[in-house]
Amino acid sequence: MTKKRDETTRRLRSRTRLAHAGRNPAEQNGFVNTPVYRGSTVLFPSAEDFAGHRQPYSYATKGTPTTRALEAAWSEFCGADTTVLTSSGLAAIAIALMTATKAGDHLLVSDSAYGPTRIFCDGVLKRFGVETQYYDPRLGADIAALMRENTGAVLCESPGSLSMEVQDVPAIAQAAKARGACVILDNTWATPLFFPPFERGVDLNVEAGTKYLAGHADLLMGLVSAKGSWARRLRATYDAFAMCPGGDDAFLALRGLRTMELRMREQQRAGLDLAHWFRTRPEVLRVLHPALPDHPDHALWQRDFSGAAGLFSVILKPTPKRAVDAFLNALKLFGIGYSWGGFESLVIPFDCTKTRTATRWAPGGPALRFSVGLEDLEDLREDIADGFAAMAEAGEAPNA
Repeated sequence: MTKKRDETTRRLRSRTRLAHAGRNPAEQNGFVNTPVYRGSTVLFPSAEDFAGHRQPYSYATKGTPTTRALEAAWSEFCGADTTVLTSSGLAAIAIALMTATKAGDHLLVSDSAYGPTRIFCDGVLKRFGVETQYYDPRLGADIAALMRENTGAVLCESPGSLSMEVQDVPAIAQAAKARGACVILDNTWATPLFFPPFERGVDLNVEAGTKYLAGHADLLMGLVSAKGSWARRLRATYDAFAMCPGGDDAFLALRGLRTMELRMREQQRAGLDLAHWFRTRPEVLRVLHPALPDHPDHALWQRDFSGAAGLFSVILKPTPKRAVDAFLNALKLFGIGYSWGGFESLVIPFDCTKTRTATRWAPGGPALRFSVGLEDLEDLREDIADGFAAMAEAGEAPNA
């Protein structure tokens, strides 16, 4: 940050901090942004410097000026002592879980967790001797009843990125810490902008920087942040894996950081507007958006969050699959694709029935997840209206 003291930084609001964090033009010959450092080998000026580790960089897996700029910026943003960067959001989850668990441990994971998280837990962690148990995301303080002597960690995802359950993270954290377990949060939906993880009792905060941090659908990135003793353990695990991104990716993430709040607040506005509009449509059974008053976890969202992402789900009234397909195929502005948080609007159909083990998924109709981008809201509404018209026509057609 240019010519700012620590006490000044603490007074700055989030938009200002995001614009300045992690950059020091004086160290970069006056250039505003830290440039891309590409390379693996770092040379030492002398044998004495080599033996004494007397320079800030030793090898690219340990960091470059570009990656450390992003680590410093994100740590400042979310109030962490350290942040490590990975090549994807799933890689960040893996590093967090490998930091917090060991052979013989019991792991509690929200039943609403990201699908690839379950695959990692049921496959890799199981082979390493970690037993995973899935729990109802709405369990809250009652998770204490599931804790065992060997429970090493509890993994939360709030809200669930498909079914949108909001978890009582502070209550879960209190129960977990009473038993010495680590609290891991996948905070990708809200980011620290709308949910400050360490103020809510989290030990390891995980973000898929691919989403709102990057914001332009051109980057894979993961981040894990920690405080206190967990920061040291996280850094040690990360260094052992050397699961680092390249300088170009870190540079793109830093670029996205500068506008992240502006984008997220606009996507929050448009997403809420669209969610309210969906509630007026006769084709819709209900809308799963935590910021809506009729969401079952709205009170928790109001208590713990300061904003909402542009990601939510819609449950349609019962209709044939061909009609849902016709709806999706008619859309011109909403692309059918994974990921979210970028400038472009996206939609995917989903069904949690086969993946849930601790809870039952019975929404009452086909489910669609929408990510609202930065397009004009009226254009998005017209696009969806065209989709509903195509759905109605296909639903009335006789079976092929």
